[in-house]
Amino acid sequence: MKPYQANLINVLALILMPVWALIAFEAPADDPDKSNMTALIPVVFAIILFLFNGGLKKENKFISHLAVIFTLITIVAIYMKPFSSALADYNDNNSSENIMRIVRSGVMILTGVLSMIVFVRSFIANRKSKQS
Repeated sequence: MKPYQANLINVLALILMPVWALIAFEAPADDPDKSNMTALIPVVFAIILFLFNGGLKKENKFISHLAVIFTLITIVAIYMKPFSSALADYNDNNSSENIMRIVRSGVMILTGVLSMIVFVRSFIANRKSKQS
């Protein structure tokens, strides 16, 4: 798999999972106007990563490193808030909604890690090809 392909898979997950969360969100009965727009924060990261895709296709080294940094920031951000709070809520109340929050966050983390692995492997392959 090439880095731009892994990046696109990550971008798709970063768009689809929050949209799914937003569609599945039910506002509390005491505040029906409450929305869950913070679920769209990963979409902002997805847009930034998508903008890097052209440079990734052209194997631009600077763009590749930027994409790695943004992917790492995204993984850490998703792990620190949505994933860890979903795990904590699951320990308190193991409802199906909490399981779905864990799945959605887990998919975003998993695609980010996959993307990072592909990036690192391509960096190693490029370094080996320059040495030979």
